[in-house]
Amino acid sequence: MKLKVPQRFQLLKSYVLIYLLLSFLTRLALYIWSFENVDFSVLGFLQVFIYGLFFDWGTISFFVLPYALYLLLFPAQYTGNKLDRITQYLGYFAGLLIFTFSTLSEFTFWEEFNSRFNFIAVDYLVYTEEVVANINESYPLPILLSGVLLVVFSIMFITSKRGAFQKTFSESGTIRQKMTLLITALVLSGFYTLSIENKDAEWSENRYENELTKSGIYSFFAAFRNNELSYPDFYLTQDITTSFKVMKEHVLSPNEKWLDKDYRSFKRLVTNPGEEKRPNVIFICVESLSAKYLARFDNDQYSFVYTPYLDSLMQHSISFNNLYATGTRTIRGMEAITLCVPPSPGRSIVKRPENGNFFNIGSVFAQKGYKNVFFYGGDGYFDNMNQFFGGNGFEIVDRGRGYLMGDDFKSKRTNINDDEVSFENAWGICDEDIYNKVIKEADIHHENGQPFFNFVMTTSNHRPYTYPDHKIDVPSGRGRDGAVKYTDYAIHAFLEKARQKPWFKNTVFLIMADHCASSAGKQELDVAKYHIPALIYNLTNDSAHEVNTICSQIDIFPTLFGYLNWTYESKLLGRDLTKIKPEEEMALIANYRKLGLLKGKQLMVLNDKKSSHFYQWDKSTNQLDLLPTDSAFLKLTVGYYQTNDYLYQHQYQKLD
Repeated sequence: MKLKVPQRFQLLKSYVLIYLLLSFLTRLALYIWSFENVDFSVLGFLQVFIYGLFFDWGTISFFVLPYALYLLLFPAQYTGNKLDRITQYLGYFAGLLIFTFSTLSEFTFWEEFNSRFNFIAVDYLVYTEEVVANINESYPLPILLSGVLLVVFSIMFITSKRGAFQKTFSESGTIRQKMTLLITALVLSGFYTLSIENKDAEWSENRYENELTKSGIYSFFAAFRNNELSYPDFYLTQDITTSFKVMKEHVLSPNEKWLDKDYRSFKRLVTNPGEEKRPNVIFICVESLSAKYLARFDNDQYSFVYTPYLDSLMQHSISFNNLYATGTRTIRGMEAITLCVPPSPGRSIVKRPENGNFFNIGSVFAQKGYKNVFFYGGDGYFDNMNQFFGGNGFEIVDRGRGYLMGDDFKSKRTNINDDEVSFENAWGICDEDIYNKVIKEADIHHENGQPFFNFVMTTSNHRPYTYPDHKIDVPSGRGRDGAVKYTDYAIHAFLEKARQKPWFKNTVFLIMADHCASSAGKQELDVAKYHIPALIYNLTNDSAHEVNTICSQIDIFPTLFGYLNWTYESKLLGRDLTKIKPEEEMALIANYRKLGLLKGKQLMVLNDKKSSHFYQWDKSTNQLDLLPTDSAFLKLTVGYYQTNDYLYQHQYQKLD
């Protein structure tokens, strides 16, 4: 029997069907796009679309609710009058615009992250200027927006030709019909709000199939609600004293001793023999530089094409061959490198409240009399970077708007002026310009006899991948490969200029990526896509060697402090790699929901369903095969992440 829809609901019927059709076509297009990454089977294909339809109904129920309320409250005697027509035309237009624009946005987001909307999309809402400028520089935005409007008006024209508007305005409908619609929308939206979580779409072991099952708009609002995950509520825990005991046994090196009797404190004295070295330190945090771009890592596709200088520099440096990023975003890298702590589920500490006055690598430099400076070629307001670094003992040099920072920070902030900029895009000035500013500030500090630690965040290796013309043989804006080559070129130019300075001989250069260019994979955590390069250059003339220890970003600066023979007080959870045994090698890798610990060829993953998976990692194929859980391994993994959450929540990592 054919379901008869009341005349007054004809426009609503069209609206629902159009959304379901757009969502189906989006899911189908993304499925075809990602076909080589899904584990295709007829059953799996059907599950993606059947489960996906379930989430689409949840999405549309939220849009139906306000319209159902409007139909109920609008007086029946005025049905079809001018106010009713204007309101419904505008509402229909706005709804179609949201659906069409979100459909377009899903494709651009998928291209970058191989994911439906997540917390990154939510974060980007805060930084409208940077994001809109980036999109405008990456895509033909006027053409795309014109296309969106063309689609919307075309749908409205077809809707009108089919008589949906005329039918909607010709009959008021009964109170019973309207109440039934409203109650149905209320029940559905309430059911999805209270009972269905976005992670319920994750039925497959293949990450791509899970993401394809999700609905983009539903995922966006789910991320908006769950941008910060409570570790005790969502993840495996154990007695907190057990976690601290396991962690303290694992973190303490033979050359360290505890300075605080509180079992929750990691305050300790690190002692290194030998004469202390006090060189200046310039740290370059390179945007999105995967290890695969360097010839060192046997990648024939890129060998000596995109990073010839970095490849040659590694031969004269201390190079780290088995280093893994803790996360998939810049603020994750900053969190790990600066605070030397494991990643947290949900938001990075960089963006959380109470993110200042932490014990961090700058605290160790401050113990030795260094000036700490954070350099960023864009506006450090983005991703809360200025607030984080300014609140943790760093002076700021950026290309920002002065009014965005409080008075406490203004005195510690230097702006990059227009006459210091040769090229700029949505994310900031080109790498050459930020390096020139670093050199200028280093000259000032050297003249004042002030040892310095500079934390430099680059931006050129980021979409829209634009940079100054005629620097390299790949035209600007042609994609990531050209941006990587320009990144290499700019580092070369920087070190050649620095080599002419009187402070060069007494300056150590540490270069490390913040994260990989891409981290999405088929499985829970794609280990290969966390592999990043790092090197320490100019420590001493004879210091070049390779470090093959499996390690994490949190370990690099404690290792540097060991090379400098420093004795210092510490609360850092990273370890000096020269002091650990082979069986203690490990790396922390995570995304905003999955928390992993890699030891050798085994990986433990904690997920937000209070469960874990234990895998054997095949490095040659990058595949993960399930193993029976190792209880000791699980205890250590829970220890790292549960302890880190406790330390943050109870402020144990703050400066004394």
